[in-house]
Amino acid sequence: MRRILIIACLALASVGAKAQDTTAAKVIKTPAGYTSQIDVVYTKVDGWDGRMDLYMAPKDIAPSPIVINIHGGGWNKGRKEDQSGWNSFFKKGYAVANVEYRLVQVAPAPAAIEDVRCALIYIIEHAKELNVDVNKIVIMGGSAGGHLALMGGLLENDHKFDTNCKTTKTVKVAAIIDNYGIADVNDWAYGPHKTSKSATMWLGPRAKEKGFPESVSPINYVKKSSPPTFIVHGDADPVVPYEQSVILYKKYQDMGVKSQFVTVPGGEHGKFTPEKKSELNAQIMDFLKSVGVHQ
Repeated sequence: MRRILIIACLALASVGAKAQDTTAAKVIKTPAGYTSQIDVVYTKVDGWDGRMDLYMAPKDIAPSPIVINIHGGGWNKGRKEDQSGWNSFFKKGYAVANVEYRLVQVAPAPAAIEDVRCALIYIIEHAKELNVDVNKIVIMGGSAGGHLALMGGLLENDHKFDTNCKTTKTVKVAAIIDNYGIADVNDWAYGPHKTSKSATMWLGPRAKEKGFPESVSPINYVKKSSPPTFIVHGDADPVVPYEQSVILYKKYQDMGVKSQFVTVPGGEHGKFTPEKKSELNAQIMDFLKSVGVHQ
C-alpha cells in the first residue's frame, strides 16, 4: 500500500509539473514593422539550450538600442514566457531580448551569471545582423533577475564567468535597470535583515567557500567605470531587504557613478500600483535619455 501511495504521489507531482510548464505564454504585441524571433539559442551547455526571444525594431532605421530582460524567481523558478510590459520601450524604438537561464535545479551558481553573460555577448557578437547599436545596450531585471542584470553589466570586460562564450569584443552595457535585485548574495543568505533559502540553495555546495558568495555579489563589482544604473526598491519588501539597495546606491555614489535610486514607500516585492508602475516607466525612460540611450 505504501508503495502504491508513493507512486501515486510521484505521478501527481509529475502531472503538476507538466501543467506548470505548459502555462500559456504571455502574448507580446509589438508595433508595426517589428519582427519576432522566438527561442533563439544563444548558448549550449551540457545538453541545455539557452534560449531568448528577440523583438527587433524595423531594420529600415538606424541601429536600435536594445533592452536585455531577465526574469526573477530566486534563481529556482520563473520563465521568460511569463514576462511582458515593454510597450514603453517599443514606443521609443528599442529592441527587446527576453532571456532564460539555467535555474538551480539544472545548475547552481554561478551558472545563471554565465548564461546572462552569454546572452549579452551573443547580442554584441550579432549586433550587425540584428541591427542593434552596441553602444546602447540596456540590461534589466527584477529580484533575482535584477541581481543577474547587475552582474551581467558590472562585470564589463572581466571574463571570469565567460567560459562558455569567449569573445574578443568589448563587453559593455550603456545602462542597468535594477528592480529590487539582490546586491549581496551572502547577506541574503546569512545577513541580519532577511534571509532566504533561495540564496543558500543557489550557492549550493560552494555556499561556505571562502570568497565565493562575494564573487557572485554585484556590490563587490561597482567601480568608477561602472555603467549608469537605475535602482527601484519598495521599503516594505518582505523578500529582498530594502537595505541592500540602499547600500548598493551608496556604493555607486561613493564611486561617482551616475545612478538614481527610487524608493517606493510601502512598496512590497514588486507589488506596486499600476499608477506607480507607470510613473516608474516614465522615470526609467527619462534616466535612459539622460545617459544618451535612446533612438
